[in-house]
Amino acid sequence: MLPARFAPILFGLILSGIMSGIVTFVVAIKNFGFDAQTFDAWISSWSFSWPIAFAVVLVVAPLVRRLVAKLVRQPIEP
Repeated sequence: MLPARFAPILFGLILSGIMSGIVTFVVAIKNFGFDAQTFDAWISSWSFSWPIAFAVVLVVAPLVRRLVAKLVRQPIEP
């Protein structure tokens, strides 16, 4: 088990992996259909895009959290 301080990084790693995997898979199917080269194209695209997506998630997530905090009404505490 990892220490709790690594939770945001682990979250970003898993989220970026899933999202970039899904997006690149959809694009590979759109471009190639269900063809023999689809899997190779998808893995190639995913391995290139995942590190980029991970870096973006780590940088952008704190900004998005602050933006969301400004856009939602905070509950009134009793």
